[in-house]
Amino acid sequence: MPKPIGYSHVVEVTNGRIVYISGQVAMDASGNVVGKNDYPAQIEQIFRNLDTGLQAAGGSFRNVVKLNYYIVETVERSEFFAYRTVRDKYVDTANPPAATVVIVKGLFMPEFLIEIEAVAAL
Repeated sequence: MPKPIGYSHVVEVTNGRIVYISGQVAMDASGNVVGKNDYPAQIEQIFRNLDTGLQAAGGSFRNVVKLNYYIVETVERSEFFAYRTVRDKYVDTANPPAATVVIVKGLFMPEFLIEIEAVAAL
């Protein structure tokens, strides 16, 4: 395998419990859309949501072993990797989680530009 840039090819979980966090979109706790047409703002909100979910399960981003990104095809390629800038504030960049990035036609509401789900080992 080629050397990964910003993710790990393989993550092994040897004990503990696995926590799956459903795909998160840019909605605040009141259900309001955050960052309409603002890709970086949506990423920030999503990572806050993921952090809240991880804490509720008794974990943190140090426990994340896999992130899946679903990015709407209309996001400009020049902005595409903005998710890494935000992600790097949360994860251990020396030992990043495995990751998959998928370009999609759209998400369940047209306001959303990205959806991210996480798997953590606690």
